[in-house]
Amino acid sequence: MTPRWCLLSALLLSCAPAVSHAEDAAALWDKSCKNCHGPDGRAQTRMGQKESIPDMTRASWQKAESDKEIRGVIANGSSHNPKMKAYKDRLTPEQMDALVGYIRTFKPQEKAP
Repeated sequence: MTPRWCLLSALLLSCAPAVSHAEDAAALWDKSCKNCHGPDGRAQTRMGQKESIPDMTRASWQKAESDKEIRGVIANGSSHNPKMKAYKDRLTPEQMDALVGYIRTFKPQEKAP
């Protein structure tokens, strides 16, 4: 195998886990988060509106919340909303990290003019 093919093979193999990782994070979101936070992170659900859950697609929210803070809420629950349960006993550290990454994929919504 030529060096070019070795490099291409290594590159393709390194991309494969990222795809399944993203799919795993989306499935985990659907299972654990979607009911309150909505499928898109906008919290336009009955529970999201009732509990005043923030819209994770807002640019100001994305900028204000660090990955560490988001992971802390996933792990330990929310000090602002006791209905946000702690998931540290239900999710692995890798799953929590995957959810943080998934949340970061939410596109900030532009305000309507």
